[in-house]
Amino acid sequence: MGLKYIETVKSVILVFLIILSITLTFSIWTYTPKYKTIEQTPTIPTSIVDDDKKEVKGIKDIIKPYKILFNFEEGMKGTTDLDALDESIEAIKEWKITDVTLADSDFTEKKLDVFLRKKNRFTLYYHGDVPLPVYDVVLNKEDSNFPEASFDRIVVDWNPASTAMEIHFISRMNGLRYTGKVNDYQSFNRRILPNGRNYSNYVEVNPDKSPFIAVPTDPIELIRNTYYQAEISPRRFKDALFRDPNAVRRGQISSSREEYQDDHAIMRIETMMKTLSFFHPVAESTELAIPSELLFNTIDFVNEHGGWTDEYRYTFMNPKSRTVKFQLFIHGLPVYSDSTYTEIEEIWGDEGIYGYIRPYYTLNLTFPSETRYTSLPSGVEVAESLKHSKMIDFSTVEEIEMGYYMKHDTDQRLFLLDPSWFYFANGKWNLYSPEAAGGEMIGLE
Repeated sequence: MGLKYIETVKSVILVFLIILSITLTFSIWTYTPKYKTIEQTPTIPTSIVDDDKKEVKGIKDIIKPYKILFNFEEGMKGTTDLDALDESIEAIKEWKITDVTLADSDFTEKKLDVFLRKKNRFTLYYHGDVPLPVYDVVLNKEDSNFPEASFDRIVVDWNPASTAMEIHFISRMNGLRYTGKVNDYQSFNRRILPNGRNYSNYVEVNPDKSPFIAVPTDPIELIRNTYYQAEISPRRFKDALFRDPNAVRRGQISSSREEYQDDHAIMRIETMMKTLSFFHPVAESTELAIPSELLFNTIDFVNEHGGWTDEYRYTFMNPKSRTVKFQLFIHGLPVYSDSTYTEIEEIWGDEGIYGYIRPYYTLNLTFPSETRYTSLPSGVEVAESLKHSKMIDFSTVEEIEMGYYMKHDTDQRLFLLDPSWFYFANGKWNLYSPEAAGGEMIGLE
């Protein structure tokens, strides 16, 4: 009998094993272990300075005019004084601006020259095109849905016989003029006009020609400063800029160059010039940027890691290349140099920074014994010298302004800032040199 059922038992056992195998296989396929959830560590912005020294700057701190010019019936008055500029902006913030519309979509340089030569005009000069939506914190506009327009000149047209004024937003680069109304002549007459009449005498140095250039008629005295060479450790920038500082590798390329890199980004350090360049190639973008968004993003990026180590102001934007520049300023005047970098330059990528080039020195400590005043010739003298120079074509000069030329004494570890005249020609700022009856290129694109 045992032999009779042995095949049946084998069959039952075989079926059982097959079912068990299928059950175990299914269990393995569908089993999900209860692992402890691993939370992704968030990227926390690291400041390059101590938190109590970190400066977060807003639009009104970074976007400022560099010159004010009044064209009165009796002559021109102007200033580059920082306090005067701030006072005028504070007054303008109280105005109510209405009915802003596009008045001229083909506002050429010749039209601008004629426009600025008219009397009873008050002009604010800016280095770079400022998106109007960004300037909301300064301008009290009635229409909150303002077009994505930009300007580098604000011109106020007033008539002493009327209480109404016109305000014009002009973009030389785009050839556009927007016009609005201001019904606050009393405030203008009380807070701005009296100051304007006390500013320095200015005169046009290119009359009846293009472009319109106005400069001070008298010699200028400016403070000359010497600063100790202070710097922020590149390692702090490494901690602030890389997503995972622990994964960053450091390499000594030469006696004056270091590199920090991970699998996604690289930061190069020029130890002699005290500059760094950070690139994050995976963030590169070729899309045309919206100017207001681009400017907001680049300002926020520097704010996040406390990168305003000195006074920097917005001076340049190219939405096509997605590039924004902020120029170093001292005593309200721009600083240029051919021995180190005096700009913060950002290239904005796809939802993040692609390129970041800047100094890592800081000018926060002066050398008191070397501080003194220096006299500069009048703007008229500079213009006449440029007109008679065989080195340049004066018709290419677009602007003449004061600033500081910074020299780097690497042996003494000092920065020397000399008051100087500069002129803008062929897309670059140049140091005016009376000895050479012209200038040497020091570069701003």
